Amino acid sequence: MGQNIDKRDRAGLFRQRLAQAMAEKSMTQSGLARDIQVDRSTISQLLSGEGARLPNAQVVAECATALGVSADWLLGLTERPERLAELLATSLSMTEAPRALIDETIFSWHREAAGYKIRHVPATLPDMLKTRAMLRWEYEPQLGRTAEQAIGASEDRLALMARSGSDYEIALPLHELEGFVRAEGYYRGLPPEIRHDQIERMRALYAELYPRLRIYVFDARRVFSAPVTIFGPLLAVLYLGRHYLAFRDSTRVTGFAQHFDWLVREAEHGARDFPSLLDALSVEVGV
Repeated sequence: MGQNIDKRDRAGLFRQRLAQAMAEKSMTQSGLARDIQVDRSTISQLLSGEGARLPNAQVVAECATALGVSADWLLGLTERPERLAELLATSLSMTEAPRALIDETIFSWHREAAGYKIRHVPATLPDMLKTRAMLRWEYEPQLGRTAEQAIGASEDRLALMARSGSDYEIALPLHELEGFVRAEGYYRGLPPEIRHDQIERMRALYAELYPRLRIYVFDARRVFSAPVTIFGPLLAVLYLGRHYLAFRDSTRVTGFAQHFDWLVREAEHGARDFPSLLDALSVEVGV
């Protein structure tokens, strides 16, 4: 609802929505008056009054509470009648995050978004591009035998991408790629042969899947992003470590998508540059 709505129109809308909410709740004037502790004549005036005068804030709030709607909706400030807590409950959910992306809920988000563009800022190198040896090195110390599930999940994700019709855009921090190639930080102790094979796999997959797969590399000293995935217009999922926060309301999904697009615009290396950047880094350290 626009900010410049005429006061008389807003008062009329309040009366209309109050009557609508009462009808949906099968609430009589006497019942509402009893619930908010006013005279029945007060409710009658709210419903039949004319002019631009609105009831005071306390009466509006009491009516909203009694009828299970938001005061903003009664006043014409929003088109959603749900109260804030209910809106949050339907638009935001928290899902436990496994160490590897083997959770069926997470995989179902990818299936749900089939055909839409998926934008992704990974926490490490993208799992679906990793070799089996890389996944074992990364996950077996924490997952033991279930590391095989992580391997299967990454391969399933790649297969889904190939048949779903979705475009995948990945924004990767430069220091993540440098740390992997040089076996620094998170990747300390990663054997040269695993790094070599991993680079070859990324080269091959990128040549096969580009332009449906596009990887942009940004400098995290200038721009920053937490790990996040945006599944088309459907939802955005923020990775917190132990949990994922999933947002489904369109305003927030659009906000996350705009954030990702900003990362792409600010990227030091565009999608066409990724293979040459990979080559330059691998030559530098001889892997």
